[in-house]
Amino acid sequence: MSDGKRTDLPVVGSGLAVSADLHRKAVRGAYEQVAAASNTGDCCGVESSCCGVSDDVAINTLISTRLGYSEEDLANVPSGADMGLGCGNPRAIASLKAGETVLDLGAGGGFDCFLASPEVGEEGHVIGVDMTPEMLSKARQNAELGRFANVEFRLGEIEYLPVADNTIDVIISNCVINLSPNKAQVFREAFRVLKPGGRLAISDVVATIELPEEMRNDPQLIAGCMGNASLIEELEGFMSEAGFVDRRIEPKESSREFIRDWAPGRGVEDYVVSATIEAIKPVR
Repeated sequence: MSDGKRTDLPVVGSGLAVSADLHRKAVRGAYEQVAAASNTGDCCGVESSCCGVSDDVAINTLISTRLGYSEEDLANVPSGADMGLGCGNPRAIASLKAGETVLDLGAGGGFDCFLASPEVGEEGHVIGVDMTPEMLSKARQNAELGRFANVEFRLGEIEYLPVADNTIDVIISNCVINLSPNKAQVFREAFRVLKPGGRLAISDVVATIELPEEMRNDPQLIAGCMGNASLIEELEGFMSEAGFVDRRIEPKESSREFIRDWAPGRGVEDYVVSATIEAIKPVR
């Protein structure tokens, strides 16, 4: 039985370093297969596991409760929205308020968007952005099933968001920014779309020490949210350069336990952990 290991994600390229564009295309291809597998039940070589995504509700419940979600959270979203792909619960630190506009970077099947929906209420708005058409289609179907009238999904890359300047109150994201080949640009875009006083509430994988080259160039570790993780000090630098203040990155040492399950026997948990990432766009 699968416990959500990330090593079952499709290979994203050769073992050699790839250009930013090839990197992005390869990651997109990997998650296209994830979305297709979760829709059809076709698996990628591991019994009861579809590229790290299980169609077994009990398995996904176990994965998500380990990440900080409650069983009530899971009961309040359409079946299939929770794909077990996160590394934390960004909504737990977002302190969402009625009437706010929320942007989810890398929305996947829409799980975190649907949980944010009732918190911002009818006067609020939730936008999910994903670069994978297959994920977008899945999320939109889930929104219809759950009748989430205040949620919409847009196709786009997190480095070039299809969102207007100064329109977002809160940006959430769950284990997606680590996949980007240009994280500095992600934070510049986040700063651009946030309103003055807007905030980041992100869960992601970060490196506590430099990963060995063989891990950084391993295609399965990259697609599995480990190989492309940035050092904490690098991320702090990206946020500072973008203009964010009150920056805070809090590593979760306990996350090494479930990260070990993503790549058994590889020792990657010695290098990376899940962390919460928070910052504010100053009011000028």
